[in-house]
Amino acid sequence: MPEEKDESLTLDKRTMDVLVAHVIPTSKYFEARFDHMQDQIDRINTDLRDFRGDVDKRFEQVIASIDRLADKLDHRDERQRTFTLRMFTIAISISVLGALGVFLKSLGGI
Repeated sequence: MPEEKDESLTLDKRTMDVLVAHVIPTSKYFEARFDHMQDQIDRINTDLRDFRGDVDKRFEQVIASIDRLADKLDHRDERQRTFTLRMFTIAISISVLGALGVFLKSLGGI
């Protein structure tokens, strides 16, 4: 069997200091970036919550507007119905008077 070589890495103090000097600032950078990302996510969540509230308010306004429009249309329909009945009554009255005149003329009265 061939001899096994010891391939473990030995680090001296200077190498460790260099690694620590390069790794710790990098980890602090990533930590700061993650904190920044978390702040952005929190702001987005808050904005979404506010947006939902705004959308709910807008839907309530639209519903109220539709209700007002429906009331306006109902009122207009009621006025139109009253006007139509009045005109129909006048037309029937004129027709009855005309028929009465023809009837009286046929009897030889006028």
